[in-house]
Amino acid sequence: MDRVGIRVASYNTHGGIGRDGHFVPKRIAGVLKELDADVIALQEVENRATGFDMLNYLKQETQFEAIAGPTLLRNGADYGNGLLTRFRVISVQRIDLCVDRCEPRGALDVELDCSGTPMRVLATHLGLRPGERREQIQRLLRVLEGDRPLPTILTGDINEWFLWGRPLRWLHKHFEQTPARATFPARCPVLALDRIWVKPRTLLRNIAVHSTPLARIASDHLPLKAELDLHCGGDSASGL
Repeated sequence: MDRVGIRVASYNTHGGIGRDGHFVPKRIAGVLKELDADVIALQEVENRATGFDMLNYLKQETQFEAIAGPTLLRNGADYGNGLLTRFRVISVQRIDLCVDRCEPRGALDVELDCSGTPMRVLATHLGLRPGERREQIQRLLRVLEGDRPLPTILTGDINEWFLWGRPLRWLHKHFEQTPARATFPARCPVLALDRIWVKPRTLLRNIAVHSTPLARIASDHLPLKAELDLHCGGDSASGL
């Protein structure tokens, strides 16, 4: 069976506002080009009805397919998740992760055709309150456990700084544990808020933080990237 190397990344763009307080979309695009990833989950993306459409701009800059996952309307702008990919999109579902009296949240559930092999990517940005995140992770796990087996990635800004908290333990049980790399704050990261899980775990080669001079100023988060070996030319569920 052949293998193909795939790079997946997650990046909280902070609405395009850098550590210097300036809105500079060109810097975000520059970081994405540095990443040279095949699939990029984005958080805090604004897709304005009038004015600047960040997701469309990044689509044009990368020449990737773009999938929007807005979760709220803020100052006349759709705001939320996004996904960029060079692979053909097979299907898209948007998962509601809203919790009462909390900022609206959601996840993108996307199936991709990766060189002839299907792969599932869930991209999300979870809430700030511990109880909120527990409920959101339980919803995601119910979605994951009820579907057919595919190579699967869960990635995004999980906002979970308790490394042994229940949400992370639940995710490690489902996916197996992956390295926690500090991505926040960008200047001197100490918190592993951005995460990537892969199932089956054997597909994961490594996980690393993308820390360059441009990445350290473009947003308040650093991007997280993972290298995968995807099995191709055989049963898509191999290894599961």
